[in-house]
Amino acid sequence: MALHMIKLVVGCDTVEELLEFRRTYQPGQPWTLRTRMTPKRGPELIDGGSVYRVFKGQILCRQQILAIDTVGEGAAARCEVTLDEEVVRVVPTPRRAFQGWRYLEAKDAPPDLGEELIGDIPPDLARQLRDMGAW
Repeated sequence: MALHMIKLVVGCDTVEELLEFRRTYQPGQPWTLRTRMTPKRGPELIDGGSVYRVFKGQILCRQQILAIDTVGEGAAARCEVTLDEEVVRVVPTPRRAFQGWRYLEAKDAPPDLGEELIGDIPPDLARQLRDMGAW
């Protein structure tokens, strides 16, 4: 069973903003997420795991983890998580703020949301529908 990572998105309020940021920032380079701490359970994350992204209190998408590398040494060491270019939208799921990243067990991960179900629904409306139990 895959292990996942969950991380807050800073600087983008929507999945569309994240995708636009990606198009303009280092195009042609691998999509790399940089973080201070290297996961101790890295092999479990690489074995089918994804990074689930939290936008303004809602998990809205995920990306598959391709590689985890530690760069630098000592106090300057950092972790680089290489991600798949495909961004998969998931059922909007509330998540409280936290610092850094956390592990996310597969049983707790929100299911993928099919493109036919997304349409042009704004994230706030999707959250309200989910809160009411209508989605």
